[in-house]
Amino acid sequence: MTARIAAVDLGASAGRVVVGELSGDRLDVREVARFDNVPVRVDGVLHWDVLRLYQSILDGLRQAGPVDSVGVDSWGVDYALLDADGRLLANPVHYRDARTAGVMERVLATVKSAELYACTGIQFLPLNTVYQLVAAAGDAQLDAARTVLLIPDLITYWLTGTVGAELTNASTTQLLNIHTGQWAGDIMRRLGIRRELFPRVRWPGDQLGRLRPDVATATGLDPATKVIAVGSHDTASAVAAVPARDERFAYVSCGTWSLVGVELDRPVLTPPSRLANFSNEVGVDGTIRYLRNVMGLWLLQESLRTWRAAGSTPSLPALLRDAARRPALACVVDAGDHEFLAPGDMPARIAAAAGRRDQSPPETPAAVVRCIVDSLALAHRAALIDAERLSGREVDVVHMVGGGARNELLCQLTADATGRPVEAGPDEASAIGNLLVQARTLGSVGPDLGAMRALARTAQPIRRYEPRGRPVAWERAASRLAG
Repeated sequence: MTARIAAVDLGASAGRVVVGELSGDRLDVREVARFDNVPVRVDGVLHWDVLRLYQSILDGLRQAGPVDSVGVDSWGVDYALLDADGRLLANPVHYRDARTAGVMERVLATVKSAELYACTGIQFLPLNTVYQLVAAAGDAQLDAARTVLLIPDLITYWLTGTVGAELTNASTTQLLNIHTGQWAGDIMRRLGIRRELFPRVRWPGDQLGRLRPDVATATGLDPATKVIAVGSHDTASAVAAVPARDERFAYVSCGTWSLVGVELDRPVLTPPSRLANFSNEVGVDGTIRYLRNVMGLWLLQESLRTWRAAGSTPSLPALLRDAARRPALACVVDAGDHEFLAPGDMPARIAAAAGRRDQSPPETPAAVVRCIVDSLALAHRAALIDAERLSGREVDVVHMVGGGARNELLCQLTADATGRPVEAGPDEASAIGNLLVQARTLGSVGPDLGAMRALARTAQPIRRYEPRGRPVAWERAASRLAG
């Protein structure tokens, strides 16, 4: 069967509307709209400008033209509050806002880390939804709220008028029971979080409804156009589009964040897994995305923003070319360190982190970029080693998907660091996974992930990077961070 489908893919720095045309054994993908996702600080609080994002989505769907269905994916953990009339109470707070500082420690004094991990399987990050909600306790908006919706659930609510919580994104909140796939009501009660705020859980592939009349008018689409739940956490969609041929693969879904892990049939909830801060997020078809978060291209994005704010206009391609000519591993930092989470002067924070480990800080933009890509490759290596050790899954190849797949230096260094070949692409993996789940619901793709991944291999070119040896150099660099 043929199908023409639209994916709304919202990243932390940009959003896009992508159209996929499926015919036979080929998926053709075309980006029809791209728009910036720029947060706004009001009265000291960092917000997402979700109303502007929604208007950009409507404009993008108008440019998409007639489609059979629409699906929405985005980043995880952030939420919107609706009042009793279903109206948005305020723009959602950004996960990089400082309001969660120290909150994780307060939560873990009430629900011990071992218990929370055994129930939810989610890594401990200060940005998780559970800590955001505890930080918001007592706020008038939260008290007035009648519904909590994660970002893609908010967009699908505005498109269709139906309320729900898609499973893959819900699993990132650290409030979903990994064993039942339902909300962890007892933990919510103990933390003072109202269970009744959270709607029923929906699965990727569920049909959510059709476009509301006002949306059909705004977009020019047929009111009968279907809206389908996808892997609404962008990493869930990206992993569904990993072009793997068997189970012996790892993935690096690399954009603003790097999510590094393996795909499993069941969660790993052991004490060593908890201490290594690995996450068991639900994937498409009930798979488990066993992964660790690394800061990702945020380090580059925020460095570029800092230099541009100071009056410089650096070109990232030129910086990467210069960085490739610099000595390898001269300076490395822990790319998973929470000190890099907030917006601010990233080069200065990198220099300070290097100094604390008795390294000479990078002094030029090219040196900073080299430090970042070396450090990211080193973090990818560490996460892969831990994922294999903790899960028992052996890995033959690393698939780099997302925007980082376009970064040739980072792909090559990841191959060098891990000692595994890296297959880079598709770089629009989140949008492609989104499209493929919709296509399967429409009956245009075979029923299993293997059939979807075979189509993903046709959508965009895949480049292979072979490791160039020098494992001792990477081991020594890792030991500098461990010391």
